[in-house]
Amino acid sequence: MKKLTLLGDITPEQFLRDYWHKKPLLIRQAVPGFKPLLPFDKLAELASKDYVESRLVTKKDGSWDMQHGPLKSLPARSEREWTMLVQGVNLQDDKADELLRQFRFLPDARLDDLMVSFATDGGGVGPHFDSYDVFLLQAQGQRRWKISAQKDLTLIEGLPLKILKKFKATEEFVLEPGDMLYLPPHYAHDGEAIGDCQTYSIGFRSPSYQELGEAFLQFMADSIDLPGRYADPDLEPTNKPAEIPKAMLSKLADELNKVSFTEDDFAIFLGEYLSEPKHNVFFQPLEKPLTAGKFQQAAEKKGVTLSRKTQMLYRGKNVFINGESFAMNKSDKAALETLANTRGLDGAAVAGASEDVLEALFAWYTDGWLELNK
Repeated sequence: MKKLTLLGDITPEQFLRDYWHKKPLLIRQAVPGFKPLLPFDKLAELASKDYVESRLVTKKDGSWDMQHGPLKSLPARSEREWTMLVQGVNLQDDKADELLRQFRFLPDARLDDLMVSFATDGGGVGPHFDSYDVFLLQAQGQRRWKISAQKDLTLIEGLPLKILKKFKATEEFVLEPGDMLYLPPHYAHDGEAIGDCQTYSIGFRSPSYQELGEAFLQFMADSIDLPGRYADPDLEPTNKPAEIPKAMLSKLADELNKVSFTEDDFAIFLGEYLSEPKHNVFFQPLEKPLTAGKFQQAAEKKGVTLSRKTQMLYRGKNVFINGESFAMNKSDKAALETLANTRGLDGAAVAGASEDVLEALFAWYTDGWLELNK
């Protein structure tokens, strides 16, 4: 892979080997000449919507307060020490989605979202740590970052935010527009706005094993097949009626131990789980879609692109899209993998696709999962 300005002129291999999960990396002018992709008014409008996750963090006289969106009103721009955080901006804006996709040297299965933080002078969310990797790209104004590799991650109790009790900075940087700071999981940091500022946070998905385990058992519940019913023809009289019989326990344990899963079971679960849209993501089916024939003609001429809200993954013979899965035929594998990896197909690729793929493309188009190129 070639060197990326985004990573400070090192290759993705070097970044993953030397920094990912290991230590911070400050990249001056990771995106040269970078400017905010959305004006303040547009950000504030998004924060007021009930389908966009947002928060307002304020600090007055040393006291923290956090309000969850929709944010119908905001403090005056002239007021110090407040921060508006807008999650999933990549789902609402094409340019934000394009920026997030610049980080696709990492798997889509790990890439989460683009959060935009607007803060007035002195604004921030206090010293804290994240449980996932994060890239912090400065978009407007300046922000002073203080960071620490400290092991003590004890939080102050009774606050609406998770703020570190004993934060001791070991390094400090002032980021200008276009500068970016990478931090591995559990690395303590504190960012403070110098004047009005915007910071774009590219976050990564890091589900807990407990969360995955619970979801997987729920998934497997639909496919378990244990025929028969408990019976005990050899039952003997007891003088301890409240005690569960040992034979009953052993027999039922043997039956339940027959529940097993294959790697394919887990691949299907994981693909559906990781491609499932977030709770606040909605697709708008087309009101007046083209007919299947006209769609095919247009797609073969112009090509198609996945909606920015669509998550498409694959593993082996299985394809996953927005929480659904299906097995690919060998003949369809190349086209569907190209669609997932490049998030689009040109007209020639559509023209060479099988009837099954064309049928799927048309269904995704009518559901709003995929769009015709203009």
